[in-house]
Amino acid sequence: MRQTRWIAGAALAAGLVVSLASAQSSPRAWWAPGQGTPLAAFAAYPNDRGQVGVLNTSGAVETKGHPFFDAIGTNGRACVTCHQPADGMALSVRTVRERWEATGGKDPLFAAVDGMNCPHLPPDDPRSHSLLLERGLIRVSLPWPPRSPDGARIDPEFTIEVVRDPSGCNANREYGLASGNPSISVFRRPRPVANTKYTTHQNFGVGPFIAKSGLPTATDPATGKPTSMNLMADARVPTLSAQAADAATQHLQARGPLTPSQLARIVEFESQVYVAQVSSTAAGSLTEADGPPAFGPRQLAAGDAGVLGNNTTRYVFPMGSAWTRLPRTASEPDNERNAARESIARGHDVFMFRTFWIRDSMHLNTVGLGNPTKRTCATCHGMHMTGMDTANGWMDIGTTNLPWASEVPLNPWNEAKPQMPLFRVTCKPGVKPHPFLGRVIYTQDPGRALISGRCHDVGTIVMQQFRGLAARAPYFSNGSAATLGELVDFYDRRYNIGYSEQDKQDLVNFLGAL
Repeated sequence: MRQTRWIAGAALAAGLVVSLASAQSSPRAWWAPGQGTPLAAFAAYPNDRGQVGVLNTSGAVETKGHPFFDAIGTNGRACVTCHQPADGMALSVRTVRERWEATGGKDPLFAAVDGMNCPHLPPDDPRSHSLLLERGLIRVSLPWPPRSPDGARIDPEFTIEVVRDPSGCNANREYGLASGNPSISVFRRPRPVANTKYTTHQNFGVGPFIAKSGLPTATDPATGKPTSMNLMADARVPTLSAQAADAATQHLQARGPLTPSQLARIVEFESQVYVAQVSSTAAGSLTEADGPPAFGPRQLAAGDAGVLGNNTTRYVFPMGSAWTRLPRTASEPDNERNAARESIARGHDVFMFRTFWIRDSMHLNTVGLGNPTKRTCATCHGMHMTGMDTANGWMDIGTTNLPWASEVPLNPWNEAKPQMPLFRVTCKPGVKPHPFLGRVIYTQDPGRALISGRCHDVGTIVMQQFRGLAARAPYFSNGSAATLGELVDFYDRRYNIGYSEQDKQDLVNFLGAL
């Protein structure tokens, strides 16, 4: 896959359309804005590891005239443009490339506002859309300095300088820091709008104060209750309604605010759609009646939200023992299927029980667990049925901050060039330095710090849910892991875990079945 990414990058550098013939299978269903086709109560869509299931618990959805499925802005996009059913209600780079090839880059997905590396670049040139085509990234423009929810200016604890600006957006006089409305451009993956009762829960871990920092929790303006702050990479909006309003303005370029009716219909839809993998190319059906109770969207719909699963009485992903030791018979296909199922079960045990030393991770090793602390994947990814964090907050595991963030090596033998921005963040003299990175931090994306203005938040990101992973590669907020294998490799390097090749494959098979 690394070679495929390099080939794609070389093609983009030459100004050519990325060819999918050698790397992709036939195109899957694309949901165009305004097409008006009803969305079935249940449908399965193919991906490289099997099929993802999309369940609408309210039954078939009439999409004609629906604000989630219609182009309610000015650029031809709808919410569904970046939240495709075939991609688990998110967006995969595979789909992005298919749309480029099918439309010659004319699809509203590639709108200049954020589907280009910067709006000032030449349109219709794949090099202008390279971050979307190669990593599935959308440009996010945020005001600098930050603003509080009431619009008041926040005095940040740090200064920020642009060290590298491949898109040209951060230095641009219209869109950058020197513009009339100073802004910082970062690039992030769309998040799935499914299983939202888990991303918006108000149960365990959600209280008046954020457990990881002690600061007040963002509240729902309609109810005054604290929120999970799990919806976006930087937690800048507290509710589904606020997220829809923000997306309509920023990404759909709506001329005015959405009506209460439009917001209510979007939230209603997002609150009843559930997504999970339903079949595996190697293991067969994941939703058999006597199979593991973690799998499939119907189990998600029936599950309890906001429950800590980091224990052996309420597992994060309950597997049972059905796939622990399966028989071998004279049927080779049955034996291969059973071996694949056993691998998935072993991968669950690696996720749940394999301990390793976690060190130097902000808002993880600073919350009383110790540094280092010997834990498992399920320590942080502990919410029952989703693998999110039950407690609100954000962490830095190194995906965007140097020295751990993925960077293109610069040497005479490598023609690829870095495409991600790089910022130098310097904590002001009166502020305590970052406990692990010091006073000067280099980052591709300051994350929550662009909202809070806090030095300790630099590079911290809200973790995502694990469901439907196989449908929506690449991974991490900056798309730096092209495959589940690269995702596992990152953790193995970052925390010096020492996974065996069998451990890695089992863990990949498990994650791909979620």
